Amino acid sequence: MDELKNQDCPVCHEKTATLIEDERSFKNFKCFLFSITCSSCNYHKSDIEIDPPQEKKQSISIKNPKELKIQLAKSSEAVIKIPEIRLTIKPDISSNGYITTAEGILSKYKKELEEERDSAEDQEDRKKAKNQLKKLWKVELGEIPITLTIEDSSGNSALIT
Repeated sequence: MDELKNQDCPVCHEKTATLIEDERSFKNFKCFLFSITCSSCNYHKSDIEIDPPQEKKQSISIKNPKELKIQLAKSSEAVIKIPEIRLTIKPDISSNGYITTAEGILSKYKKELEEERDSAEDQEDRKKAKNQLKKLWKVELGEIPITLTIEDSSGNSALIT
C-alpha cells in the first residue's frame, strides 16, 4: 500500500489530503484501489480499476445465507441490481468504488430502510419500508433467492468467485 500525505485537496485546496493506492490480486485479475481523503474539509473519494477489464455485465444467483458472502469489486461507475427486492444502486457524483460482499450491499440497504421506517413523515412510506425490511429478512434467511447483477461499462467491476 502506498500513501502520500499532505497533498493538495481538490475541494478546499489545503495541503491536508492523503492519497492511498492499494493493490489486491484475485484469481483472474488484479484490483487497484485508489482513495483521497482530506482532514480539513472531510472530502473523500475512492475508486477501483481492474486489470484486465472484466465483463461489462455479471450476475450471480444467491440461494442461501452462505452465498451472501460472495465478494464484489464495485467501481464508482457501476450499477448494482437485485430485482427480487427492487433494489437498484446507480452511480452519481458522490459514488465511490469499493470491495464488499452481497451481505454488505444488503446491510447498507437495510440501514436505509430502517431510517425510512423510523423517520418518514408519510405513513405509506413507513409501511413500504417495513414490508421491504420483512422481505430483506427472508432473503437473509435464505427463504427468498435473489439475483445480484453488476453492470459497469468500464469493466472495472467484478464478482469475485
